[in-house]
Amino acid sequence: MPSGVPVGTLAIGRSGAVNAALLAAAILGAKHPAIREAFRKLRAEQTGRVLANPDPSIGAAPSKKGKRA
Repeated sequence: MPSGVPVGTLAIGRSGAVNAALLAAAILGAKHPAIREAFRKLRAEQTGRVLANPDPSIGAAPSKKGKRA
């Protein structure tokens, strides 16, 4: 599960921890305006980064995976 979009079932490891924190912030934000605003700001910044670079593979260096020397 990639980090950034939390679901009710969370993975183990860094991505799972990030998603657990985002899920907690989304839940706590329902009652705590400061958390809600911080979460809204994070999502807006995340959306901006995605829209600024919708396909990160464009312009990336070619992968050397599978090539032999």
